[in-house]
Amino acid sequence: MKVNGTHYRSLWWDEDKDALQIIDQRWLPHEFRVQQVNTLQDFADAIVEMRVRGAPLIGATAAYGMALAAGSDPSDENLDKAWEYLDKTRPTAINLRWALNRCRAKLKALPEGDRAAAALQLAHEISDEDVDINYRIGQNGLEIIRRIAAGKPDGEPVRILTHCNAGWIATVDWGTATSPMYQAHDENIAIHVWVDETRPRNQGALTSWELGSHGIAHTYITDNAGGHLMQHGQVDLVITGTDRTTRRGDVCNKIGTYLKALAAKANDVPFYVALPSPTIDWTVEDGVAEIPIEERLEREVTHVQGLTEDGRIGQVQVTPHGTPGGNPAFDVTPNHLVTGLITERGVCEASADGLAGLFPDLAKVARSA
Repeated sequence: MKVNGTHYRSLWWDEDKDALQIIDQRWLPHEFRVQQVNTLQDFADAIVEMRVRGAPLIGATAAYGMALAAGSDPSDENLDKAWEYLDKTRPTAINLRWALNRCRAKLKALPEGDRAAAALQLAHEISDEDVDINYRIGQNGLEIIRRIAAGKPDGEPVRILTHCNAGWIATVDWGTATSPMYQAHDENIAIHVWVDETRPRNQGALTSWELGSHGIAHTYITDNAGGHLMQHGQVDLVITGTDRTTRRGDVCNKIGTYLKALAAKANDVPFYVALPSPTIDWTVEDGVAEIPIEERLEREVTHVQGLTEDGRIGQVQVTPHGTPGGNPAFDVTPNHLVTGLITERGVCEASADGLAGLFPDLAKVARSA
């Protein structure tokens, strides 16, 4: 996608500097900063501190981290060490471990002298695959938006509610939940997006920044406004992303997603999840019982970052002194609340049969593991 008219991916390899470049998302939407990632510690910090964020982007970043490790020391021992170090950074998004496992398995099958070049090439491939997956998710989600638009009076937009940021800066490009929105807009289908603020990190502001840059009509709303809008017929469908999805279709996403799904169910609003296949955890069935939920720093709850009146980016405390903050970063939406899963291979029901029907190859491998 574009920033001030220039195309960017969320990360890219700079051939001249022989190093990975990332968009440091901590400063968005107020300031656009690019950072070079030079060491394994830099990679870990980028993931932990959410300089990069979003399950697909975390996975791609980890792949480049493994490439860095293979370039400095391609031994089995060092690859295992890098795997363990990066695996500890964030526990919920499954793409992290998916990418680490894929890299380690491929590299260990090669002679040590071939590993460095192969690791970098694999990281490039994982990034390119993510872009293709997200584009195809957009194509399949576009069909849903087309159907709703066809039943609308002329000029009335399809009203979509989304939660958190499952946009291009949460992936390598296109985004997951936003990809159908971009493609609908580019097809001249009128849409309007309700953007949840998504406390505590206000990641909806990133979605608003993206959509505004692309010319898509949108409104930034408080997290608790979505149910009200659904009650009054102002939401045609919900599309969110996912950080981990179980083999039966339970969806783990940013905290607050579950409440949106409950409101959608109560008001007969379709609730879709944009699902790239690397976010499917075929080893897990019951998301509520089995998915580890990351507990982040309480300061993210007690303080808010924003732009001050004199143009500085700063933080203010919003709680009384001494009040603790609880900060579970994700929640799980059970599959019975999900209307459908929008994947790169098509749209399916949120069930074991639905996922296995679209991904028989992956389901078969999981069953035999």
